[in-house]
Amino acid sequence: MGLLDRLGKEWFMLCIVLVIVLAKMDPSVGAKGGPLKPEVTITYIAVSAIFFNSGLSLKTEELTSALMHIKLHLFVQIFTLAFFPTAIWLFLQMLSVTPINEWLLKGLQTVGCMPPPVSSAVILTKAVGGNEGIIITPLLLLIFLGSSSSVPFTSIFSQLSMTVVVPLIIGQIVRRYIKDWLERRKPPFGTISSCVLLTIIYTTFCDTFSNTNIDLDGFSLLVVLFIIFSVQLSFMFLTFFFSTRNNLGFTPADTVAIIFCSTHKSLTLGIPMLKIVFAGHEHLSLISVPLLIYHPAQILLGSLLVPSIKSWMVSRQKGVKLMRPTV
Repeated sequence: MGLLDRLGKEWFMLCIVLVIVLAKMDPSVGAKGGPLKPEVTITYIAVSAIFFNSGLSLKTEELTSALMHIKLHLFVQIFTLAFFPTAIWLFLQMLSVTPINEWLLKGLQTVGCMPPPVSSAVILTKAVGGNEGIIITPLLLLIFLGSSSSVPFTSIFSQLSMTVVVPLIIGQIVRRYIKDWLERRKPPFGTISSCVLLTIIYTTFCDTFSNTNIDLDGFSLLVVLFIIFSVQLSFMFLTFFFSTRNNLGFTPADTVAIIFCSTHKSLTLGIPMLKIVFAGHEHLSLISVPLLIYHPAQILLGSLLVPSIKSWMVSRQKGVKLMRPTV
């Protein structure tokens, strides 16, 4: 991973802390009904802007190429959409009898339902030299936590369509006409999405801090932090173990893509989606906390593991070349 990529991620993590502190100082500014009018500017404009920006930046030709890796794509789909959320759900059933904050536990479930990010998983895969491009947008949290939402399903799907799907499609259509200009100018898509996302996080915590009935204990937060790191390490090992079985036929580069894309979770998609599904929920920020922790944790662990994974991949590729018969 390059220096600029690392600095960008560190900057963003610091900014998340900063906006939460700002929200604590004067929550009335970004709270519902406040000067920023988040019920309109965030719920509709900001979320739509993120996905329109994603549509503009998404290179369809790379997505088409990625879909050609059917077996790799299927593995990531099954692990991300089935195994990951189901394993988390089973684990949380055991934790439900503990004194851990129930909304943080619900937040852990939402983490399990999120897709891999288009950013960090791809960056880490590039850093090692593996294959990339798996993009998934599951709505599994409606299955596992739908009953926790105060918004009817019909309204959720309607808003998801209008603020996620439609802007994404429009962005892709616009990209077709200005593709050459985008390639020349290279707009800062990542920075734009990060700034909008920080605004969403800010207003979410403004709502929390304006509600004096919400209390977050340190014990629950520490336990959730430990669980997140443990889950990431365990699932990275599992994906490595399964993807290196000879009968599956994955190359070392495929294994790298599987490790990162199957275990990383999207903050850019996750926060706006939680904002839609749990609109008006007084515990929205607590539900968001595990995802806010998971994001920097996956960058940290990924960065630490990149040298070891790259060394393994290079040695395996050399071994494969030596085993090939000479003509």
